[in-house]
Amino acid sequence: MELTTDTVEMEPSSGLVKIERAIISVSDKSNLETLANGLRDAGVEIYSTGGTRRYLEERGFEVRDVASYTGFPEMMDGRVKTLHPKIFAGILSRRDNEQDLQSMSEHAIASIDLVVVNLYPFSDTIAKPNVGLAEAVEQIDIGGPSLVRAAAKNHRFVSILTDPSQYAAFLDEIQSEGGTRLAFRQRLMAAAFQHTAAYDATIANHFSTEFEGGEGEAALPDSLAVSLKKVDDLRYGENHHQRAAVYVDNNACLENSLIHAEQLNGKQLSYNNLLDLDSALAMVLPLPEPSCSVIKHNNPCGAAMAASLAVATERAFAGDPVSAFGSVIAMNRPVDVVTANWMSENDLFVEAIVAPSFNPDALEVLKTKPKWKKNVRLMAIGDLAIGAGALQLRQIQGGMLAQDSDNQSIDRDQWELVTEVKPDATLLDELYFGWAMVRHVKSNAITLSSERSLVGVGAGQMSRVDSVNISIQKAGERAAGSVLSSDAFFPFPDSIELAAEAKIAAIIQPGGSVNDKAVIEACNKHQIPMVLTGNRHFKH
Repeated sequence: MELTTDTVEMEPSSGLVKIERAIISVSDKSNLETLANGLRDAGVEIYSTGGTRRYLEERGFEVRDVASYTGFPEMMDGRVKTLHPKIFAGILSRRDNEQDLQSMSEHAIASIDLVVVNLYPFSDTIAKPNVGLAEAVEQIDIGGPSLVRAAAKNHRFVSILTDPSQYAAFLDEIQSEGGTRLAFRQRLMAAAFQHTAAYDATIANHFSTEFEGGEGEAALPDSLAVSLKKVDDLRYGENHHQRAAVYVDNNACLENSLIHAEQLNGKQLSYNNLLDLDSALAMVLPLPEPSCSVIKHNNPCGAAMAASLAVATERAFAGDPVSAFGSVIAMNRPVDVVTANWMSENDLFVEAIVAPSFNPDALEVLKTKPKWKKNVRLMAIGDLAIGAGALQLRQIQGGMLAQDSDNQSIDRDQWELVTEVKPDATLLDELYFGWAMVRHVKSNAITLSSERSLVGVGAGQMSRVDSVNISIQKAGERAAGSVLSSDAFFPFPDSIELAAEAKIAAIIQPGGSVNDKAVIEACNKHQIPMVLTGNRHFKH
């Protein structure tokens, strides 16, 4: 079957273009058979290469090999397939330009009306452990982005599909309209450039992180490409008058994350829900035993680690039951029926819950028993994993701030026991829990914990001594015998005096103040053991 070089007729009002020829070259073959069926039913000639051509032929589709059309074979293990003038001229030709049409006729080039391309799985490749440079480089697509950009540039005449999710709408378009309208192709064009921009951003960020900076330096890249794809529109932002949406980071390789979690019940997540769930999840992710965190306005009002999830949940809610009203919670173990029953039998109001999964009987309880059964958002995240190496980005006017995530593991070997009285093994375990918690509280941050449960939190105060006062006030009688954790050093001994009055059992803090000696002396005076960690955990 030979190609012809006919002129495309366009309806002036809509720019309708009939689809007669398509070139398909995809790595992700999801829904490809459905698309190919629709094209065959519409009488569209299909041209393809390599694995895509074989995939279609094995399923009974008539496919023209690109090499047979161009007269130039694939070579270099598929590195060179579609990079040929007969392909790109067929895509880029302006069907209303006499010189373009004359050139096509002289060189036996035919118009290509549809390009279906998605790119080599570079992000999937670099997400694998121990991926070497050569393997990553081989997943840099050359011909694919060129085809996409060519089709997108010439969208007045050519349709470009870059994602399997577009196939159904495309088939509806050609079946209902007899071709594609200009407005439809314009939307496809915008999505195509987003696709290639995201792909190039992933490659640029990966190799910038790998190679920029001198040998042995941990330099951040000189330029950083941010590539985001909208997942959903949200009802509103932090307040009703603010528009909001949620986007997935195309450069992030972590599949089991809040952004990919499966919602099993409840209303649509809000902007504030997502912020709080993310903070709640960060608290329990690294903890080695069953744990639960309770978050309100992006600060913890309770958290606990215990031998069972039900006990951890009960203790977490006991941290500050009044503040926990309307909270979101995270758990680092599958939710079981014992935990679900405890939650449903107590007078709680919960906005959302995120956990690795929900056992079927627990899910049934949470969806049918408590008063919030229809509204609570239940989010199943899958196997928990801590993202490694991801940069935290924060917008300021005119630009962005970037930093490494504050998710390094706690190394007890680096702790310095600086007081005359040393903490015993039980206190050291309690200090470990407190130190794991305080990094998740807004600075100036103070936490009081007992039996691996938060009993008092002082968050976001301009003065550290105010945070100490608030945490003691929140804990009440539970302050006695608890351990105090501070995200940064104590500038003066006044906080130690307050801790002594409250009968605090031990203190953990980074140290590094010019007044460390005075603070240590105050601890020695009151026989309070204190540990210095050497690193702070500000959270602004």
